[in-house]
Amino acid sequence: MSGHSKWSSIKHKKGAADAKRGQLFSKLSRAIIIAARDGGPDPDANFALANAIQKARDNSMPKDNIERAITRGSGSGPDGRAYEQITYEGYGPGGVAILVEAVSDNRNRTASDIRHVFTKQSGNLAASGAVSWLFERKGVVLVDADSADEDDVMLAAAEGGAEDVSREGSSLRVVCAQEDLPAVRQALESVGIAYESAEPTMLPKTTVEIAEEGTAKKLLRLIDALEESDDVQDVYANFDIPERVLEAVA
Repeated sequence: MSGHSKWSSIKHKKGAADAKRGQLFSKLSRAIIIAARDGGPDPDANFALANAIQKARDNSMPKDNIERAITRGSGSGPDGRAYEQITYEGYGPGGVAILVEAVSDNRNRTASDIRHVFTKQSGNLAASGAVSWLFERKGVVLVDADSADEDDVMLAAAEGGAEDVSREGSSLRVVCAQEDLPAVRQALESVGIAYESAEPTMLPKTTVEIAEEGTAKKLLRLIDALEESDDVQDVYANFDIPERVLEAVA
């Protein structure tokens, strides 16, 4: 449905070799700290923490780092309560709606950084609530379409409670309610189906088609710049870039 999922899949495949692992681990740690602080240190009783831990494991984050982040979030370690979650809303080239989720220990610094990125990359910040209504929170699992049979994925995903399975480029995208994500992931793993990523996300209810390469390049530069910010955890957008254009600008 959305080119954003295709772009995320492309970046996942090409990014392993050149990812800034230190920055990635820092962001994963912050997500764990926030989840543990808000819902407690037990992942069995804290859905957000369980997801944050799983994402950290999927990205090969060391066990010691994960446990240290949980300790900090539960208040047992230094600076355990220093971070806060902040959401920014704005528009990118082509009128694309963008949601930015950040975790920061300095709200003023983060707001300034995000505003600077939007302005420099041909976008603009908007008021709270301007675009958030265009998205809904779901769980999404991406499976390499070349490594798994689509019928097998559909059957296993259905057993786990998935709502939909669709083909997006070289990936099969499994969509479920956020709370069903662990069950869907486990259902796939139980029949030997490996996944590329499995995490809560914000899916757009409607999309904006970006068919012009110049606009697509500007938009993806904006999203990349936002994602490179130390305080930014996730960026969501409602663009739909045709695959031929996406591959040309990737």
